[in-house]
Amino acid sequence: MSKVLVLNASYEPLNICSWRRAVVLLLKGKAEQIEHNGKVIYTDFPLPSVIRLRNYVKIPYKEISLSRRNVMHRDNYTCQYCGIRKHDLTIDHITPRSKGGIDAWDNVVAACLRCNVKKGDRTPKEADMPLKITPRRPLSHVYFEISKHTATGEWQWKKYIIGA
Repeated sequence: MSKVLVLNASYEPLNICSWRRAVVLLLKGKAEQIEHNGKVIYTDFPLPSVIRLRNYVKIPYKEISLSRRNVMHRDNYTCQYCGIRKHDLTIDHITPRSKGGIDAWDNVVAACLRCNVKKGDRTPKEADMPLKITPRRPLSHVYFEISKHTATGEWQWKKYIIGA
C-alpha cells in the first residue's frame, strides 16, 4: 500500500516504513503524525505519510555500496557526457581500467552507449569529452535511499529531504 517517511526527533529523515508499522508507532505514543495523505484508516484516524519519533535516535554510519543502480541514481539516469536522460545507460570508467582506473565513486559515471563507445579507452580530456558534473561519493546513506522514493512521486516528503 503506502510507505511512510520516519523523521528523527530533530526532523531529519531516518528511514521509510510501512503504514502498518507507522500506525503501531503512533498508537504506542512513540511517534507523532506530521503529514497524512488524506485516506482514513479508522473513523477520524488519517493514514500517515510522515511521522516523527518523540525520542532522538542516533544514526549509525553506513557506507553506500558502489553498484550500477546506485551510480545511475546518483547521476539521475543522465549521461554525464551528452546530458541525455534515459534508463538504458552504461557505466563508464573516467580513467579506463587499462590505464589503472579502479571501481570507485569518483571514477565511474553513467554514460549512454554512444558516448561510451566514442570515448573508448581514453580519458575524457584525451577524447575531448568533458563531464557535466564531477562524480563523488554520496554523503549520507539515509538521504540517498530516501531520495530514491522522492524521485518516484512521494511529493509530501520532498520538504524533509535536502536537495530533493
